[in-house]
Amino acid sequence: MKIALGADHAGYELKEKIKQHLQQQQIAIQDEGTSSNESVDYPDFAAKVAHDVSDRRADLGILVCGSGIGMAISANKIDGIRAANVSSEYEAQMSREHNNANVLALGSRILQEDEAVRIVDKWLATSFAGGRHERRVEKITKLETEHA
Repeated sequence: MKIALGADHAGYELKEKIKQHLQQQQIAIQDEGTSSNESVDYPDFAAKVAHDVSDRRADLGILVCGSGIGMAISANKIDGIRAANVSSEYEAQMSREHNNANVLALGSRILQEDEAVRIVDKWLATSFAGGRHERRVEKITKLETEHA
């Protein structure tokens, strides 16, 4: 499994903690930046990670900004991306199990480091349930293309 990571300046430190945690689990990482606390624009990093996932250079993506909201909105503009802004383990589980989310967005100003790591672990450990959820995800995918 390969995970693409991205953050803006507000999410940089938490991204680095998540990166270290994943590397300790022998998970391959593609770090798309940012590489400091210097101010940057979150859509640039959301797009890099979302394209990595959409183009299958990474299996999943994790994005971090202050709230997670801007990253999720930006990532969801890329075809094939289902980014979920998550602030609990339950939401992490449901985003994967019911929505087959392929990008996780986290808020560094909302979550403590240990909470974020538990959310990441729950998200990665949860599989898509399929079944009745499959047709719903297919309808989401159809929404991407019906006005293209």
